[in-house]
Amino acid sequence: MAPPAVSLEAADAYCRRLVKHYENFTVASRLSPRSLRRDLTRVYAFCRFTDDLGDESGDRAVATRRLRRWRDETRESFEHDERTHPVLVALNDTVGRFRLDAQPFVDLIDANLQDQRVDIYEDWPALRGYCTHSAAPVGRIVLHLFDIRDPAAVALSDDVCIGLQLANFAQDVSVDRRLGRTYLLQNDIREHGIEGATRAMCRRARALLASGLTLEALAPPRLRVQLALYRLGGEAILDAIAASGYRTAADRPTIDRTARVRIVAAALSAGVHRGDAREVPAVAQPAGERRA
Repeated sequence: MAPPAVSLEAADAYCRRLVKHYENFTVASRLSPRSLRRDLTRVYAFCRFTDDLGDESGDRAVATRRLRRWRDETRESFEHDERTHPVLVALNDTVGRFRLDAQPFVDLIDANLQDQRVDIYEDWPALRGYCTHSAAPVGRIVLHLFDIRDPAAVALSDDVCIGLQLANFAQDVSVDRRLGRTYLLQNDIREHGIEGATRAMCRRARALLASGLTLEALAPPRLRVQLALYRLGGEAILDAIAASGYRTAADRPTIDRTARVRIVAAALSAGVHRGDAREVPAVAQPAGERRA
């Protein structure tokens, strides 16, 4: 017997619950055009659900099975117009209106599958290949929603997304260690030790985040402020790591509320100075970190 159909209204309510406590999304949505907030909620709900399958299944074999089923479901929703999961029911409306491609969504699932079998990365090409699937697809989807298709903008977005992920990797060395993995490069660890490898990752992250300045200049005002928020948030994480002496293997540095408010103010200022101030809304909270 086929499962009962999920209404679009119920599916969207499910998506809203998934992202309710996801601070990165909560802030970003306030900076987005009202017409896109539901679509962005659906995209971030897909990301949240995918990450949860990978991180919260409790066992790698279980996570792998669940992720493979989710990948099959996702492909079928694009290829055969078949869906039963609420996230896919909601996402289908966005996919149809914006003609989104399946590949970025499948890439995100594949990155989570890779986490179940790969615990270390030898060098930068290996890690960048992973980040191209785990971080870059989100930026590409968001650009598509804003109707930005310029290949130069896509490449810059990839840089920023990967830079943000590297900042989080450097911040979360102690967290990832408890999960039995590290994203610090093995060749950096051998040459410079843990703290030196963390410093090297931060240096690479900062260089990639710098692409955000060029990307922001290409974006419409609402997206420009959003992008500035992410760039500045990533740079603040890197500053906190530097202030800790790059000893994130012992403690995870965080950004306090005062610094978060400064980040939001700076992002709003960037939008005002580079675009139409009338299009920039007021917000109260800045972006959070990788994990909710």
